[in-house]
Amino acid sequence: MKHFIYFSKDGTTSGKVISQGNLMKAGRIDIAIHSFIQAIYLSHDFRKDVTFHFILYGMPNPPKHIEITVKEDTPISKKDVAKIIKKLLYKCKPNEKTEVLPGCFVEKKSLQKVINDLLEKDIEVFILDKKGKSLREIKIPKKCAFLLGDQDGIPKKEIKHLKKYLTPVSVGPHIYFASQTVAVVNNELDFRGI
Repeated sequence: MKHFIYFSKDGTTSGKVISQGNLMKAGRIDIAIHSFIQAIYLSHDFRKDVTFHFILYGMPNPPKHIEITVKEDTPISKKDVAKIIKKLLYKCKPNEKTEVLPGCFVEKKSLQKVINDLLEKDIEVFILDKKGKSLREIKIPKKCAFLLGDQDGIPKKEIKHLKKYLTPVSVGPHIYFASQTVAVVNNELDFRGI
């Protein structure tokens, strides 16, 4: 199983804000959705070996962790991703990981806790960073995760801490859109049969 962890400092933690319809004003949830689509969707199919994690630190009730792994009975299409995120945020319960739809979970959990949980399962977590080692040159295990940020990236203090134990990797010489980065990583993993 491959994992993508998408961090957003301003991504809303309120289903009500998403209901208002302006995803840009909801902490750029539109970017999160584009990244999710690149991680999960194929032409006429889904990647069933990918779990996508949204880590949202926006107001009013951060942090929120949304985890989606598409299953046969997951009711999902590209046009409905915002509605699913909204529904998940509405159903978040304190101190409980809740499965709202098949393969779709929500809970109150920090970025650090999500990463620690993955590491405890022997999943190697890479942090996407322009100054990191080339994605094409690193060894990538079958159980892997890639951490990326929204348009503002991951806060510098957090990055400094994470780089102490996560491998920074680069997808190329430019700064790309988050969704493009996910597509490049998936493409590399596809070529390697991961």
